[in-house]
Amino acid sequence: MTTATLRGRASEAEPALDADRQPRDASVIDRVKAYVTLTKPRIILLLLVTTVPAMVLAEGSMPSGWLILATLLGGSLAAGGANAVNCYVDRDIDLKMDRTASRPIPSGAVSAGGALIFGLALGLAGFAFLATTVNLLTALLATGALGFYVLVYTLVLKRHTSLNIVIGGAAGAVPVLCGWAAVTGSLGWPAVVLFLIVFLWTPPHFWALAIKYTEDYRAAGVPMLPVTRGVKGTARSILIYAAQMIVATLILVPVSGMGIIYLVAALALGALFMSRALQLFRNETVESAMKLFTYSITYLFVLFVAIAADVIVRNFGA
Repeated sequence: MTTATLRGRASEAEPALDADRQPRDASVIDRVKAYVTLTKPRIILLLLVTTVPAMVLAEGSMPSGWLILATLLGGSLAAGGANAVNCYVDRDIDLKMDRTASRPIPSGAVSAGGALIFGLALGLAGFAFLATTVNLLTALLATGALGFYVLVYTLVLKRHTSLNIVIGGAAGAVPVLCGWAAVTGSLGWPAVVLFLIVFLWTPPHFWALAIKYTEDYRAAGVPMLPVTRGVKGTARSILIYAAQMIVATLILVPVSGMGIIYLVAALALGALFMSRALQLFRNETVESAMKLFTYSITYLFVLFVAIAADVIVRNFGA
């Protein structure tokens, strides 16, 4: 899809957003900060948390520092590009939501055109860097995730179906495939299971946050699950996906030969996740939803740390 097509598909945005509204007195530092904000650094960090353990699992030990650095840098460029283009496409929605109205484009800190060019440039740089320093498969996976996130999730799913994050969440699960491919140059069943874990984790994680911003999404006309099914229906779906996610974490044990460190962590973390999800189902409160959302981040981080720790400890004892 061309830049011109992207501009056309996002034509719902208010005309003022297409103008360069950069404050005249903005310093270079302010402008840099605004462009960095477009990349959504916290989301990138969460994505990268899953990449290194996937590399450790693929290697059977700690990969070379250079390979890890190159994979993370290239992945950050691709993910940052996807997020920046997402900000461009979603500028009309962002303007209508209190949570996002202060983002660089609706606030006027960055022009819409500048954000689009910046995002596409980052994506191209990410592909070139990964293809040159890691391997072609990793570059194709990272760039494919960018395309899927923008063209499938942002432009189509997010605006038209409550299943948006279910399908669109696949983009956020690709970094584990990138990590595996960076080490092996191919894909394998352990990588598929890692992908499945993150894929199933994404809806409960995002829906818990969406509950807090239900009215924001309703005002913007975005059919997130809390808007279409309410808190009770969303909490029920969270329980279903959480249960499937926990099963997927246990499948990794036989598929990858994980040991006791990972198994104990997966069981304990999963039990607490279900406990928080059940609390939300019973209480139906924003407070319960945010507790689950916050814990879901810890859950993913500790689970993947346990993967790496299990591999390293077993390798050390071998």
